[in-house]
Amino acid sequence: MPYEIKKVFASLPQVERGVSKILGGDPKGNNFIYTNGKCVIIRNIDDHGRFVNCVRFSPDGNRFATASADGQIYIYDGKTGEKVCALGGSKAHDGGIYAISWSPDSTHLLSASGDKTSKIWDVNANSIVNTFTMGSNVLDQQLGCLWQKDYLLSISLSGYINYLDKNNPSKPLRVIKGHSKSIQCLAVHKNGGKSYIYSGSHDGHINYWDSETGENDSFAGKGHTNQVSRMAVDEAGQLVSCSMDDTVRYTNLTLRDYSGQGVVKLDVQPKCVAVGPGGYTVVVCIGQIILLKDQKKCFSINPDYEPEVVAVHPGGETVAVGGTDGKVRLYSILGSALKSEDQLLEAKGPVTDLAYSHDGAFLAVCDASKVVMVFSVADGYSEKEVFYGHHAKIVCLAWSPDNEHFASGGMDMMVYVWTLSDPETRVKIQDAHRLHHVSSLAWLDEHTLVTTSHDASVKEWTITY
Repeated sequence: MPYEIKKVFASLPQVERGVSKILGGDPKGNNFIYTNGKCVIIRNIDDHGRFVNCVRFSPDGNRFATASADGQIYIYDGKTGEKVCALGGSKAHDGGIYAISWSPDSTHLLSASGDKTSKIWDVNANSIVNTFTMGSNVLDQQLGCLWQKDYLLSISLSGYINYLDKNNPSKPLRVIKGHSKSIQCLAVHKNGGKSYIYSGSHDGHINYWDSETGENDSFAGKGHTNQVSRMAVDEAGQLVSCSMDDTVRYTNLTLRDYSGQGVVKLDVQPKCVAVGPGGYTVVVCIGQIILLKDQKKCFSINPDYEPEVVAVHPGGETVAVGGTDGKVRLYSILGSALKSEDQLLEAKGPVTDLAYSHDGAFLAVCDASKVVMVFSVADGYSEKEVFYGHHAKIVCLAWSPDNEHFASGGMDMMVYVWTLSDPETRVKIQDAHRLHHVSSLAWLDEHTLVTTSHDASVKEWTITY
């Protein structure tokens, strides 16, 4: 066959036997491939001036519609391929059209466009029934749509899914929100009697989720402009987050509104943050450890090792810092300064995460050598237990509120829930996130574990022992 299409952006076979079927559209907008049941035919249709983004047959097979980057929608006879009309006359939308979807009765068409609108068309009358204006932001561009029974849905560039209301085009019935980029970190907090999950992603967005219903939204205002690396909730009910935009932000979890006053600008890029009582925050940056007091920098040190992660003892007097050299160093908070305690805890490999139990009795440390070690604080940080099981680098861990169990997540896509008193007793969650490894863990209660991943999803697990 001498003709070759290098790219096909739109295809949907019509399945009525013995009738011509559109197979695909040339991105240049000039050619369609269809079959008459015996052979494949190339037909030149030069109505569109730019890329054809979508081709859809009506459910009854009598017509098919094409949508293009030129803002046009053309209707064709489903059997002969002859053009019937152009919806809207000279232009259906002011921007490129990315998707169309027929109504179940084949009389109406839903379209989604880069002009930030979706429209319902009466195909027989060639008229607009409804126009849904989704906003004015670039992220409000409409990239997809679906007409399924009585439901009309559109997808925004932001990744949000909009349930359109034919009776009130100005406001969607419902908007399903979430992350469109990989999620890096988690935090949990109870607010107004409800438990909420906070997730930070690679693009700087922070979403909050109702742990019972799954409903979620993002904070109002302008927040981080780059990857959110770590988050924690302080005693004042503020979400403390550090980002690759070289800032630490304090966000009130009652208002859920970014504040220009709650931003601390750093000279170097932060990697991890931990909070303690008394308004203290410890930030681990590239080559530096910074102590903040009441949202102000009061002390910093440039250690002779590369710090990676940090945890503050619940009592507030001790800070544990894990390094890429496989060692954990302890520091004391003395007023507005950090003082080294000159005590080293040896891990099995480069430290990737560490956390104190909620009662402060134990410090758990995980590393790139697939091992979790637990140290007893009361016994001078002596080694209590060592836990083996992961098949790849461990990246995160979190203690259960019962202080007897903790969870770890690794690049082997596994999550283990360990029992402190018996290292051989464990709960194994295999392929917790099938598309990518677990990036963060948090506990809502003693039997509910939350995990997230670079697959941009958040999951809740019920753990039974």
